[in-house]
Amino acid sequence: MPAWVIWMIAAGVLAVGEIFSLSFFLGPIAVAAVLAAVAALAGAGAALQIVIFTLASVASLLVLRPIARRHLHTPAQIRTGTAALIGERAVVIDRVDADGGTVKLKGEVWTARPYDEDEVLEPGARAHVMEIQGATALVSEA
Repeated sequence: MPAWVIWMIAAGVLAVGEIFSLSFFLGPIAVAAVLAAVAALAGAGAALQIVIFTLASVASLLVLRPIARRHLHTPAQIRTGTAALIGERAVVIDRVDADGGTVKLKGEVWTARPYDEDEVLEPGARAHVMEIQGATALVSEA
């Protein structure tokens, strides 16, 4: 079996591993395996293929991984949709307990439940939005 085929199989296995791990560790190494396959296809020897693979792995991990990790954690200033509501303050309109309730959040009335099921928030209390599940805000006393 030609070396480039082996490198492409390795790249495929690494890419599938990345899909399941979501760590953005195997993906850059898969890119390096593709570069080694290109080198093998161009006629490079085994030693050069390994050097290319090693250097490309290190380079892609040092360059691509930090960029990807930055994009995983979107700053609060540029979040949109329900993700932008997490961390906001709300005012309890109807008593919020394990059975439900309502809060006013960013000028809109939302159904709410306490983040901690044992907590009870009375009308007028300030709440902190911990999570959004569907159309329900999970809140905690501020």
